[in-house]
Amino acid sequence: MAITASEFDYIQRLVLDQSAIVLEDDKQYLAESRLLPLARREGFDSLTSLVACLRTKTSAGLHRKVVEAMTTNETSFFRDFHPFETLRKSILPELMAKRAGSRELNIWSAACSSGQEPYSLALLLREHFPALSGWSVRIIATDLSVDILTRAREGRYSQLEVNRGLPASLLVKYFRQQGTDWQIRDDIRSSIEFQILNLAETWPLLPRMDMVWMRNVLIYFGLEAKRQIMGRVRRVLKEDGFLFLGGAETTFNVDDAFERAQYERTTCYRIRKT
Repeated sequence: MAITASEFDYIQRLVLDQSAIVLEDDKQYLAESRLLPLARREGFDSLTSLVACLRTKTSAGLHRKVVEAMTTNETSFFRDFHPFETLRKSILPELMAKRAGSRELNIWSAACSSGQEPYSLALLLREHFPALSGWSVRIIATDLSVDILTRAREGRYSQLEVNRGLPASLLVKYFRQQGTDWQIRDDIRSSIEFQILNLAETWPLLPRMDMVWMRNVLIYFGLEAKRQIMGRVRRVLKEDGFLFLGGAETTFNVDDAFERAQYERTTCYRIRKT
């Protein structure tokens, strides 16, 4: 079931063309582990048969499934913790003071995967900022994968997934057990707007954002794709808004229109004032 160099080269180009994600040459093992289950589900007897079909047919559905299978969906509740503490202690109070007149707040969780990040944001707002109950608060969560968004909308997680970062007090308060899984309450699920969005393609119309969470995403793109994405973020982010990236990511040498803002352990980014 091993994938040949030629077949992997085709997968690399397919993923790059449709998502701008760069698969490094040493990720051949990843293609094998992720595409073999897909090949079996789609009725192929080998990865060679799968790639041969991809090469000769224009089935957008199958191409999409391959690209989605190759995207990374690593996530957890309150990932890294300190950005959420910074949000609670510093950034949200600052934004609420500035938005007291309009009483509106827009937050975007980009590449949200199975939903733990936007749900963490919703739980933080519900627990610590009851005053926002009278505001217009939109949390928009997007991903390019249809299947992963279906999971996110359902808000159902295994015991292992809720053990990763979710405080026990929030699990008891906001989740109900269903067999061996846990499902988040309907009122929390309905507070998130889940949408399909491929960061590398034309974006749908989005509201101006007070915060953009695009953490641990840019590391998968080449430099030119990063620059294009940051340029689009700049246009959707309010002038005094905040951009959150992953710990290994930066706007430095990507888009100098952003500047760093340091809050204790947390680095975020703001549009540089001219």
